[in-house]
Amino acid sequence: MEISYSIALLCVESAGKGFFPLGMRYKWDVDIALTPLPLLLTGDPVSLIMKASALTGPQRGRFRLPVLISSLGGPMQPFFQTDDGAFTLYEGDCRELLSGLPEASVDLIFADPPYNLSNGGTTCYAGRRAPVDKGAWDRSAGTEADHLFHQQWLAACLRVLKPSGTIWVSGTHHAIFSIGYAMQTLGYHLLNVVTWTKTNAPPHLACRMFAHSSELLIWAAPQRGPRLLHTFHYDDMKDENGGKQMRDIWGFNPDDDETIPGGIWPIPTPPRREKRHGKHPTQKPLELLRRIVRACTNPGDIVLDPFNGSGTTGLAALEYGCRYIGIEREPMYLELSTRRVCDVLPQAV
Repeated sequence: MEISYSIALLCVESAGKGFFPLGMRYKWDVDIALTPLPLLLTGDPVSLIMKASALTGPQRGRFRLPVLISSLGGPMQPFFQTDDGAFTLYEGDCRELLSGLPEASVDLIFADPPYNLSNGGTTCYAGRRAPVDKGAWDRSAGTEADHLFHQQWLAACLRVLKPSGTIWVSGTHHAIFSIGYAMQTLGYHLLNVVTWTKTNAPPHLACRMFAHSSELLIWAAPQRGPRLLHTFHYDDMKDENGGKQMRDIWGFNPDDDETIPGGIWPIPTPPRREKRHGKHPTQKPLELLRRIVRACTNPGDIVLDPFNGSGTTGLAALEYGCRYIGIEREPMYLELSTRRVCDVLPQAV
């Protein structure tokens, strides 16, 4: 039997001062009601009660995964959701859909927005010159319009990010400087700019500049304050780096048995096994997202990717016991993400 009912939440003083903004509508998947608040419950009632009985202290009654509320006041229908609600995909534009999430409800955001490169140029693919045409979503609308787009989605992300949360944004030089400036003007606190080095990047066929073999990842907190509130597992990252502070130049060796001078491990682009269900033109390697999730989350945290793509962020989130919300405009990539998570579901959930 399934329990399912919804109540408008108008007063939340008993939830803890300021935990939810007043006067907003919420629906969420919650471990059962050890709280006086009105709730939406989904799931088998016996299992919900068993899970709730194990909660103690500040976890009692704390919501688990926010559900998007549409502009009409009802819940958004997910494109796909796992049975336990730990992995949820929504179809649409993140600038619009993020307004349906509660304020300050997300622990970690990873975003890989369009690079706006599909403008008639060429690249090297399988050793041959090929047109750059990732899709209409990757075409530039002009410098000012592209920058406005970044300001809009970053502002939407800022609203849903917890004070203790952080955001990672990946990009090449084509977009990352516009993104960084937009983040600064919105009030983000930039923590690091990490360089991801690619060992198997394609050559530059024109031979008129250095071969592009890296991407930059901006890591930022939602605001600057008297002290840093964000989650960062410094000791774990230090241990992972052989007992030395982890630097901001990252790589991973696919064979895990060689290093290069300076303690840098080469990170290849996604291997073939990560594309067996299909591929996305800007797909990121799973190992890159694993490190970000390991460094910046705790089990049970909520991870959001506003440009879901092939769902790599969600797979990494599941591996480390987090819950995931992915937003994507293109149905073909939502279908790809669904195939990928269904393939690993017995191991990941």
